[in-house]
Amino acid sequence: MGKPMLTVRIARWSAEHPWRAIGAWLLFVAICIGAGQATGTKQADFDDDPKGELATYQSIVDEAGFTRPTTENVLISARDGALDTARATAAANEVRADMGALREVGAVSEPVESPKGTAVLVNVEIAGDRENAEERVDALLDTTAAVQKQYPDLRVEQVGGASLDKALSATLGEDFQKAELISIPVTLLIMLVVFGALIAAGVPVLLAMSAVGAALGLSALASQLIPATDNTSSMILLIGMAVGVDYSLFYVRRDREERAKGAGHVDAVEIAAATSGHAIVVSGIAVTVAMAGMFVVDDIVFSSIAVGTILVVLAAMIGSITVLPALLAKLGRFVDKPKIPFLWRLSMRNSGNPRFWRAVLKPSLRAPKTTLIISGGLLAALAVPAFSMTLNAPSEADLPRSIPIMQSYDRMTEAFPSEGASHQIAVRVPASSSTAAESAVADLLDRLAADPGFAHDQPPRVDTAANGRIFLISAGIPDDGGSAEADQSLDRLRTTLLPATVGTVAGAEFAVSGQTAGENDFVASMTDALPWVILFVLLLTFLVMLWAFRAPVIALSAIGLNLLSAGAAYGLLVLVFQNTWAEGLLGFTSTGGITAWLPVILFVTLFGLSMDYHVFVVSRIRESVGVMSTRDAVATGITRSAGVVTSAAAVMIGVFSVFATLSTIDMKQMGVGLAAAILIDATLIRAVLLPALMTVLGNANWWTPRFLRKKEEVDATEETRVLEPVS
Repeated sequence: MGKPMLTVRIARWSAEHPWRAIGAWLLFVAICIGAGQATGTKQADFDDDPKGELATYQSIVDEAGFTRPTTENVLISARDGALDTARATAAANEVRADMGALREVGAVSEPVESPKGTAVLVNVEIAGDRENAEERVDALLDTTAAVQKQYPDLRVEQVGGASLDKALSATLGEDFQKAELISIPVTLLIMLVVFGALIAAGVPVLLAMSAVGAALGLSALASQLIPATDNTSSMILLIGMAVGVDYSLFYVRRDREERAKGAGHVDAVEIAAATSGHAIVVSGIAVTVAMAGMFVVDDIVFSSIAVGTILVVLAAMIGSITVLPALLAKLGRFVDKPKIPFLWRLSMRNSGNPRFWRAVLKPSLRAPKTTLIISGGLLAALAVPAFSMTLNAPSEADLPRSIPIMQSYDRMTEAFPSEGASHQIAVRVPASSSTAAESAVADLLDRLAADPGFAHDQPPRVDTAANGRIFLISAGIPDDGGSAEADQSLDRLRTTLLPATVGTVAGAEFAVSGQTAGENDFVASMTDALPWVILFVLLLTFLVMLWAFRAPVIALSAIGLNLLSAGAAYGLLVLVFQNTWAEGLLGFTSTGGITAWLPVILFVTLFGLSMDYHVFVVSRIRESVGVMSTRDAVATGITRSAGVVTSAAAVMIGVFSVFATLSTIDMKQMGVGLAAAILIDATLIRAVLLPALMTVLGNANWWTPRFLRKKEEVDATEETRVLEPVS
């Protein structure tokens, strides 16, 4: 008899030494959290990781040594009716005097009246490094608020990069707290319905929360190497609660099932470790592989999210196969206490082979080919809209207008179009071409002045380096940086205006940066990266499934079903968010596209989490293979696992749906996309398509090439061939 598998040996030790296992886990979590708090989280500075044309721009700016301070804008306008110019000017002078007295402030501009006379603007430069401007902006905001109190009949408001970042950070922080406060009670409520007992319901939630806490601490340490972004913590919570609860759910339900059959506490834990525990390890590796696909993008945002999600998946996996057996062995039958009467009876009734799932399976088992064609066709039809997906880069347009500073931003860009967005142009020439470059830059300025796609209320700002070789030009645009008009002006600048002017100078280099350029380049990079991410995830997932089941057909069918599920999720996302019919229902304003980073995140997350179910369901089916026919094995495996899969899906849908209620449209899109994808995956894919496909394939599901067979299987095959009678 061979040595027990690793998950069984770990579970046996934990069950025999429960307090050591529990203490070690708590110590591990405490050390992770403490170390993370001690080191702090290093936030990503996107200037440190430039790509493409932005890298050229950054190189030119760094060589020039220009220090452009962060600028805040104080906008003064009428609350109602026409602006009292004299009153507004007095308020502007008060702003200039009070701001000029602050040590956090550098230069303060003269008041500038808008072209239509509807507002007055004062530009205020924040002293010091741009990187730390957000830490010093509070004094400026307080000064603006004080002037507002002095002039209650006017609207005095501040808008700038630092104040926008501060307001957005506060909004994201509130959203994170909201998601945390709602997702945990929702998850606990679902667990109460699943188990019907308070302790059994609490164990998965507490284990998931501890995994999230450990991962947050570890991600803070990891951020010293790969800096974190604003979305990292949200993704750790999102994936950690979903996966952590699911893994514990699989384990606890199997333990309960074996105890109901008469197994002792330790024996039940060992059986759960050999079955659900093994499936958890395979699933954890598959999810980790999928999340690692984000590294292919070679972008700091995706790398930070990949690190965070991989850490929380591994923490949840390790906790499920180490401390969970100890808890179950120590609690014994007390895990089912205290019982909640109605929910307990409901959970026990659903723990067998419910008639509902047998009824659902009938079409797939009786007419598998027809079921496969119809259900597959429906999902393919749902995926069709995905081919018309339009990608949008994250921008101010995505932010909810319920945030006061966004209302101020809109008023400022309406009154002063050139303050809204601009194209930043960097030009570098050899020393021998500096005179020609000056003429070329002058020609460029003339062409910009004649082009209606550029703002004319303020001329472009030109800074020249002391050596005369480098020119930095800031050209305002009269449109929102994410608008089609801004895209068109960028295209003319890159393809026509710059090549026709500075591009004619011998040895000249030039690059365009700014909001519009950054957004366009980001969308292009996402579009280029997605096929490689998909290829990476598919290949490694195939290898993981091949290692786990040693059946190429099972691995290929898993990939095919998950691709169909992902395509349907993409199609649904396009139907909801690229149109306006769901705006009132979900509380968003359509931007006419999908956030550019979402397809990558959605694909790797869905593919990883889908393997969670797939590994568990197929493992239950394989337990019956050889004992009964493929059709009966499929029926038995799916009916026995359907309750757990449904419960796990309910947890994920509940957690993901919380994100659909958050403020920003990118979080709404992610929440809706993932919740819908999991719903499709756990119902139509696992309960209809999978059984139909496996029934059609029959014994071919389990075909194993000779090189993948274990030695005893090869020997048994050879022995069978020797004993076969000659016909």
